[in-house]
Amino acid sequence: QVNLVESGGGSVQAGGSLRLSCEASGRIYDTCIGWFRQGQGKEREVVAAIHTGSGTFHYSNAAKGRFRISQDLNTVNLQMDRLKPEDTGTYYCGAKKSGYCSPLMYFEYWGQGITVTVSS
Repeated sequence: QVNLVESGGGSVQAGGSLRLSCEASGRIYDTCIGWFRQGQGKEREVVAAIHTGSGTFHYSNAAKGRFRISQDLNTVNLQMDRLKPEDTGTYYCGAKKSGYCSPLMYFEYWGQGITVTVSS
C-alpha cells in the first residue's frame, strides 16, 4: 500500500513558477511515481514520472524544458517554470509498483489532487 499526499498548488500568473510535492508513505522502492494533470473537461494526462529504483524519468512533450521532476527520499517534487494558462488543472500524484515507468499507465495509487491555476 502506498499513500500519497500532494502539496504546493496555487495560483500564479503566466510565466511564473510553482513547486508541487508528493509525499509518499509505505514502501516505494522500485516504484514509478508520476504527476498527472486534468484540465476541466479533459482526460487525465501524465506530466512527468520518475522511477524510484533506477532514477529514470519521463516528461510529456508539454512539460519538457519547463518542468523538472526529482526525488528526495519519500517525496517527489515537480518544479514547474514558465507556466502557461494551459497548465491550469488539477494535478494528481500517482504511483505503481513496477520495475519500469513505461508504459505510463495502470497506476494503482492516487493522491487527492491539488489545484494549479495559471492566469494570463
